[in-house]
Amino acid sequence: RWIGAVVKLWASAFGGEMKSISAKYSGSQLLQKKYKEFERAVQVEEIDGLQLVKKLAKNMEEMFHKKAQAMKRLVEAAEEAHLQHEEEPDLQYEYFNAVLINEVNEEGNNVELGGEFILQPNDHFNNLSVNLSLSVVQVPTNMYNKDSAIVNGVYWSEALNKVFVDNFERDPSLIWQYFGSAKGFFRQYPGIKWKPDEHGVIAFDCRNRKWYIQAATSPKDVVILVDVSGSMKGLRLTIARQTVSSILDTLGDDDFFNIIAYNEELHYVEPCLNGTLVQADVTNKDHFREHLDKLFAQGIGMLDLALTEAFSLLGDFNKTGRGSECSQAIMLVTDGAVDTYDAIFAKFNWPDRKVRIFPYLIGRESAFAENLKWMACANKGYFTQVSTLADVQENVMEYLHVLSRPKVIDREHDTVWTEAYIDSTLEDGQGPVLMTTVAMPVFSTKNETRNHGILLGVVGTDVPVSELLKTIPKHKLGIHGYAFAITNNGYILTHPDLRPLYGDGKKRRKPNYSSVDLSEVEWEDKDDTLRNAMVNRKTGTFSMEVTKSVDKGKRVLVLHNDYFYTDIKGTPFSLGVALSRGHGKYFFRGDVTVDEGLHDLEHPDVAVADEWTYCNTDEHPEHRHLSQIEAIKLYLNGHRPHLKCDKELIQEVLFDAVVTAPLEAYWTSLVLNKSENSDKGVEIAYLGTRTGLSRINLFVVPDELTNQDFLTAEDKEGVFNADHFPLWYKRAAEQVPGTFVYSLPFNTGSENKSIVLASTAIQLLDERKSPIAAAVGIQMKLEFFQRKFWTACRQVPFLKHFSFIQNVNCYLIDNNGFILVAEDNSLTGTFFGEPEGAVMNKLLQMGSFKRVTLYDYQALCWVYSESSDSGHTLLDPYFAFLSAVKWILTELFHLHFFASLVSSAQRTGRSMQLPCDTEYPAFISERTIKENMGNIDCDGCFKSFVIQQIPSSNLFMVVVDNKCDCSLFEPITMDPIEIMYILYWKCERLKMQKDRRRPDTCHPFHPEENSMECGGAVTLISSLVSILLSLLIAVFIR
Repeated sequence: RWIGAVVKLWASAFGGEMKSISAKYSGSQLLQKKYKEFERAVQVEEIDGLQLVKKLAKNMEEMFHKKAQAMKRLVEAAEEAHLQHEEEPDLQYEYFNAVLINEVNEEGNNVELGGEFILQPNDHFNNLSVNLSLSVVQVPTNMYNKDSAIVNGVYWSEALNKVFVDNFERDPSLIWQYFGSAKGFFRQYPGIKWKPDEHGVIAFDCRNRKWYIQAATSPKDVVILVDVSGSMKGLRLTIARQTVSSILDTLGDDDFFNIIAYNEELHYVEPCLNGTLVQADVTNKDHFREHLDKLFAQGIGMLDLALTEAFSLLGDFNKTGRGSECSQAIMLVTDGAVDTYDAIFAKFNWPDRKVRIFPYLIGRESAFAENLKWMACANKGYFTQVSTLADVQENVMEYLHVLSRPKVIDREHDTVWTEAYIDSTLEDGQGPVLMTTVAMPVFSTKNETRNHGILLGVVGTDVPVSELLKTIPKHKLGIHGYAFAITNNGYILTHPDLRPLYGDGKKRRKPNYSSVDLSEVEWEDKDDTLRNAMVNRKTGTFSMEVTKSVDKGKRVLVLHNDYFYTDIKGTPFSLGVALSRGHGKYFFRGDVTVDEGLHDLEHPDVAVADEWTYCNTDEHPEHRHLSQIEAIKLYLNGHRPHLKCDKELIQEVLFDAVVTAPLEAYWTSLVLNKSENSDKGVEIAYLGTRTGLSRINLFVVPDELTNQDFLTAEDKEGVFNADHFPLWYKRAAEQVPGTFVYSLPFNTGSENKSIVLASTAIQLLDERKSPIAAAVGIQMKLEFFQRKFWTACRQVPFLKHFSFIQNVNCYLIDNNGFILVAEDNSLTGTFFGEPEGAVMNKLLQMGSFKRVTLYDYQALCWVYSESSDSGHTLLDPYFAFLSAVKWILTELFHLHFFASLVSSAQRTGRSMQLPCDTEYPAFISERTIKENMGNIDCDGCFKSFVIQQIPSSNLFMVVVDNKCDCSLFEPITMDPIEIMYILYWKCERLKMQKDRRRPDTCHPFHPEENSMECGGAVTLISSLVSILLSLLIAVFIR
């Protein structure tokens, strides 16, 4: 007991000292007093979450509608221009080629298609050099840029330039606008210069982008049949694999598929998915790609068995109601067919021909071309011959234009929206920008080709997700509140817990970042109640307790959230708002005059959250250079009548500016008083309010700061952001009013632990329903903080009576178990359970701390991949080329030395990061237990310890007897553990299909469709020698 009494005295002495310093330098008591003085002038309101989410959805609907209208104007202009154009086979036309503009030859003259093109940096386009008057045309490297079809298409689509410019003038928030032609060229506005990769190649083909495919076709169920008979050995099987992989590239989240290999037997590529189709999301497609590499050729091809299985599978799956319930297709990848299999088609597909057949003849032989072409023509499909790896992509594309025919004949310009994806051309200072694209198809309206259903291409524009966030009034959502949106498939469009990028320095996108399901971030909703209601476009409410990880996953906040949701009309998206119970449900309005507030806004240390929308600075080009605080001042002074601002929010900013203004004089007086802070232990005082207003005061000159994150906003979690309040503010809000929360920042990368932050929340009222008005705090040197701790521990007068002091370890830990002070300085910032596993284990048993299990369904795990098991042949063209060269050279020239060189290259394994699910612990103290002591039996030696809460803080002093060796107790760590699913559950997870809502429109077939345009054999222009040369060049360039 006397040990406990001593520790309590130490804790009390240190707690009193730190609260005095923190309160004094932060000015917390002065600010609390100032808000109290305005108590009668404020009006507290409870936020109506349902009304709020409906209003936000309406704002987003209007914003999306503006983008869709811009696309509609492009569609009308494109179709009219094409209608007026007569095709000229010999048309010569000089256009601005995106790669060749401003290029000159050796004589200094502009190269063909590369005239002088004025480019100027533009801040709206991330300071890229663009031309706001003209568009440019990009042609894939594998296409001839003066091909007659391309030149004609470029010529008539010049009419879009005027509409691009007009759209941008009407809606200056627009970014890239473009037209992707069915012929392969891509017209982009504003004009910008494209640069090839290091091999001089631009692989971009607009026709295999999701926005193009989604706008051009309807959702589809697809069975891919792959011939693995003996005749498919070698290069043919390599080409077949690449063909299947390219088909998978054309499938999206609204499509369903399976792959069946056949010889004299049927082999489902993923055996556990026998008899069903799966959604074509990124994870499923990658899973099948890995299995494709394990296919090998042998035996005889029994196509009748394969076709029968494919038709049965499509028919049975369609009856379940789980698929696309729209178009259906069988993709046949083979080197020949000895029959036309009329009986099978008559039984399963005629006369309605609802399942289209798309045969891909692999190899140079044309003996069986007629049989395969007949199958395509008799079943509304399309036949192509794929002779080389270079042919694959262009030939696979053809089926998309066949599936688009019914939509074209129906003249249905469906507006489509893609799921979120990353555009690397635009960056916002934090890395690539997350986008969604709105797209519409463009049709030929010429009467003579009506039943041909000719798709001219697709128009689109990108909408940064940040545009959505700008419509969200963060001040209305509270400290922990947030808005989020999902697609019709339940995938996240925007959510503060979505982490699409990984890595230090230059960020890389995760493989499956675009298909993260809402249930993977709101994982506490085990029954998917919230997710399913939103997918089904319902309006309603939902509540649950959540554990939110913060501070880079090291800490946890336990909150009770109320969710409100509704659909965004005219789009496939649904919107949700989460408000935390307690202070998060209340908002207050203050009242001050504009003159008062404007005066206090003028102080140079006042800032507002630049990612919040106080004023719309995007609407007019002359406002784009303005910061938010500059825009507020201009708006209040009446200098910019066209500037649109949130009047209510600005009124509250003015109120906060007036109430917090006295802190400036208070902080200045501390700086001027030389007797204060003589050792410069306290470096910064900071303040933030519920309106995103902040003030920062330096007690030392900037160069003397131990850590400059507050000045540089280096740590994005520590500042007001588009979707969150600063971490120090959030943690202070959950602390008991009047007490401080102390923490070591876990900085990205370097993990600089040289400072301590102390923060406290300022409540508006002395009652439970009070909103939190602000938070204040200080930054102090860690060395200063630690010195205060050791000084307090030595202030107890009768220490000389306690010899035990020589045999104890003293720690200062926070409410999440992280060490702030220890005799061994190397332990600073470490989790307490690592050096003291036995004590932490006992604290968990006694209830002083509790373990919270968290899940990360967006994790990446390191995997050592042997190439024999991997899908690299399909994922990396290098290996595809190597395989092809190996086969040709060994078969034709018996160059077995080259075969062994290739085999050796392919045997080299590599480590890579792959998506995985992990679980990891976080720890949180039990507030009601202020002190505790215990003994631990360490193999007969009893280790004693005392834990005592530091008053007015989130800290605990732990004193541990160090006489016993307790190494038999394992350290307790916070390392994540990969969730390993047994084979059965892996299969069940693949089969599992969550609720989804189908797109509203479907165009599977049309009675007027001309199905006799069904393909033909490709002319083989490349000799074997040229094929070999191109393959070898590709290998040696690599």
